[in-house]
Amino acid sequence: MPETIMKEFLQLPIFSLLSDVADESQTECYVIGGYVRDQIMGRDFRNDIDILVVGSGIDFATRIGNRLDTKVTTYRNFGTAMISYGALQIEFVGARKESYRADSRKPIVEDGSLHDDQNRRDFTINAMALSLNKHDFGRLLDPFDGRTDIQCRTIRTPLDPKETFSDDPLRMMRAIRFATQLNFKIDVMAIKAIVEHSERIKIISRERVADELNKIVSAAKPSIGFNYLFDTGLLHLVFPAMANLHGVEIVDGKGHKDNFYHTLEVLDNVAEQSDDLWLRWAAIMHDIAKPATKRFDKRHGWTFHGHEDKGARMVPKLFADLKLPLNDKMKFVQKLVLLHLRPIVLAQDIVTDSAVRRLLFEAGDDIDSLMALCHADVTTKNDYKKKKYRQNFELVKQKLKDVEERDQIRNWQPPVTGEDIMNAFGLKPGREVGTIKSAIREAILEGDIPNSRDEAYRFMLEKGKQLGLN
Repeated sequence: MPETIMKEFLQLPIFSLLSDVADESQTECYVIGGYVRDQIMGRDFRNDIDILVVGSGIDFATRIGNRLDTKVTTYRNFGTAMISYGALQIEFVGARKESYRADSRKPIVEDGSLHDDQNRRDFTINAMALSLNKHDFGRLLDPFDGRTDIQCRTIRTPLDPKETFSDDPLRMMRAIRFATQLNFKIDVMAIKAIVEHSERIKIISRERVADELNKIVSAAKPSIGFNYLFDTGLLHLVFPAMANLHGVEIVDGKGHKDNFYHTLEVLDNVAEQSDDLWLRWAAIMHDIAKPATKRFDKRHGWTFHGHEDKGARMVPKLFADLKLPLNDKMKFVQKLVLLHLRPIVLAQDIVTDSAVRRLLFEAGDDIDSLMALCHADVTTKNDYKKKKYRQNFELVKQKLKDVEERDQIRNWQPPVTGEDIMNAFGLKPGREVGTIKSAIREAILEGDIPNSRDEAYRFMLEKGKQLGLN
């Protein structure tokens, strides 16, 4: 095979410096992995660059750090080092070979050659290297024909996929993640190996699995990854609640839609409109309680009453199980799951100011995200219904805007405080104070009084009289 030189991919000044130091120290040195793959694919420039040396990656990084007069961060347990240089993040590692015990996720690591290191790489498209030594600067070393796999848009392992996935089971998730991000297909033999070794994903930490899941969710078309996860059985192991959405049950000739594929459609719809990772997770979770709330009624067919409420209550545990953050991100998803039917109901009925005020009150600053989720949730194949819903949504959005401008209900704060009530009637904290506060809120949301302090104060005095307070 003719030698391929790709100096055009090594124009950054850092590569010239690496080349100088490699020759001075008589060290074999290569840029390898994602940078090479993305350059060949013509993808946007990556700020992270992986440098492989045959020898000590830490020693070589120290030499580079001295030349650049910059800090070198070392990870001696892993034999790696990191340098930040401008916008670049450069990682240095020594060539190595790895082997895994059957019951462990921790490899036995030994020094190795470039060939050993390329053998242990996850996929052919990530095993390509460009030499940085002066005598063959820019030479492509592609022993597994990763360039052809790029042309064929295929994810394939350098060695037997059974060995690759058994050694490091996270690579099964990574295969699906790369297929999703790059819109590639996974090699048939690799798919079979994932199915065969799917159970070994259990030895991988939930945090690392969550990281790969988030990268799949963040892709342009996340459904690609979730279809692969489901078809290989991995989803049933890492996120069983989502796998449980799959399937259609038929009774008396009446069936319901497959909520798994509906969820994927909603997720893709959201992904077309927003990069917000947590809005995408809300799309994934919005119908998560449908299996638990599914009932068959002879008159009405299949129902899922209360799935939004039960789903919201499921979110904290699901986030905890998936090792997703249990902070305001989780609460945002929980709120959208709880409220996701509300705009749809408004879009079907005559929209009253009261209903809009209540929605604004409960959604607060997340109202725009909620409307985006609900818009994405319209997946009917009936063009007439879809057009009608979408038109009604526009009416709801305009009504939201009009009511908010007039009444300022979003992130509403009571115009009369509990302290005001206690001072007016000489009360201590207790039930009467809560009763009056609730009455004021309801009166404003119903439109009985304007959202102003003067009107609310007058209403408070009247309510107090009704309760026998002076």
